[in-house]
Amino acid sequence: MAVVQPANSPEVEHSREIVGWLMYDWANSAFQTTVITVLSGPYLTALAQAEVGTNGVVLSLGALGAVTAKSLFPYCISASVFLQVLLLPLLGAIADYTHLKKRLMAFFCYAGVAAACLLFFVTNGRYLLGGFLLVAANLCFGVTIVLYNAFLNDITTEDLRDKVSSQGYAVGYLGGGLLLALNLGVISQADTLGLSRALAVRLSLLSAGLWWGGFSLMTFTRLKTRAARHARPSGRSYLTIGIAEVLQLWRHLTRLPHTRRYLIAYMAFNDGIQTVISIASVFLAQELFVARGLETNESFLVGLILMVQFVAFFGALLFERVATLVHTKNAILLSLLMWTGVVIYAYGFLQTVAQAWAMGAVIAVVLGGSQALSRSLFSQMIPAGREASFFGLYEITERGTSWIGPFLFAVVVGATGSYRQAILSLIVLLVSGFVVLLVTDTDRAIHEAGHPLPREATMDARA
Repeated sequence: MAVVQPANSPEVEHSREIVGWLMYDWANSAFQTTVITVLSGPYLTALAQAEVGTNGVVLSLGALGAVTAKSLFPYCISASVFLQVLLLPLLGAIADYTHLKKRLMAFFCYAGVAAACLLFFVTNGRYLLGGFLLVAANLCFGVTIVLYNAFLNDITTEDLRDKVSSQGYAVGYLGGGLLLALNLGVISQADTLGLSRALAVRLSLLSAGLWWGGFSLMTFTRLKTRAARHARPSGRSYLTIGIAEVLQLWRHLTRLPHTRRYLIAYMAFNDGIQTVISIASVFLAQELFVARGLETNESFLVGLILMVQFVAFFGALLFERVATLVHTKNAILLSLLMWTGVVIYAYGFLQTVAQAWAMGAVIAVVLGGSQALSRSLFSQMIPAGREASFFGLYEITERGTSWIGPFLFAVVVGATGSYRQAILSLIVLLVSGFVVLLVTDTDRAIHEAGHPLPREATMDARA
């Protein structure tokens, strides 16, 4: 006979908090897919080009050059990432030294939501305002991800880390894909609905902000505020504490060599993965259409993006099961072998749209698994009380070096004129990350951080 837990039992409260945490992935992924990945770049670029020409100057940087219509969106993303690199370690350290982690997350969440919603008012001639809002929204988004990740250790034990992290990525792919599908439907049927295409895009940008803010309410009403892990020294401000903690973070890493090695591996293979994702649409457009004198099939590219979003939901859950069978590190290594296979296939064998669909399905399966398991494995290598600081470093490792893959791709394209040669070059990042991870003793890294291995935690729970 099943035992029904009281509504206020610790088990029920724990489950409510996990659901609240998962809902933030559902909420923020709509911003990532609709605003960053699909709509804001083409929309802001079109607004700027309408004012200054195809590649006219929109902002002079003096001796540093100029921001052109074509480079406006990439500069905005780069600026937001640069600001994240400066702020994330400091904010993470402050979060670890105070009880403000939840409040900081909520503040930056709704600041980002406000900036995203205000994109609705970016119309003709307001492209610089749009760029500023995009920088603000993406900066706030990055800050909340660090604080959100830091809650993973608060709400789970070591034996549940892979499962909950994978579920978070899964619902994120589902939520982001669902809103993107709805928005693309509205844009494609704008004439039928009596809307201009520009208004349909602006409404879609607004919907992403409202979705992010609305569903985040479930997160902030369920996550608990936790006491500071460290006492604040008397006479010191949060700013000085944060700066001192950043310096302390580097000292911690010198005592955690296997965690440091894991971060190096992650920096390499994640940069390769993110580059494959970011250049996939232009690679397919050039190789399957432009190179053959055909008009690019935009419907195919959009459909492929949506397919990847929805299949990635199942991929994240599948790889969590794989991790339980072969352990998390081995599951990540398997995913990297599959990523390497994808790159080789794209270089030497991809010829048809049907093959591209199949390749996209493989990408979707390994995408969620590699991301979710990388996060959960790293979470076990963090000393207690340093979660936000270390996840700030984790995010910097992901974002601060994300220029390497695109730069390598661009250099090879420029030298060879071949997109296929360029995508093959990314194997350097995937293989180097694989090798470094292979020789990293992740079990020892977990023990050095003062935590039991997941299988040890499971045995202790059963004892």
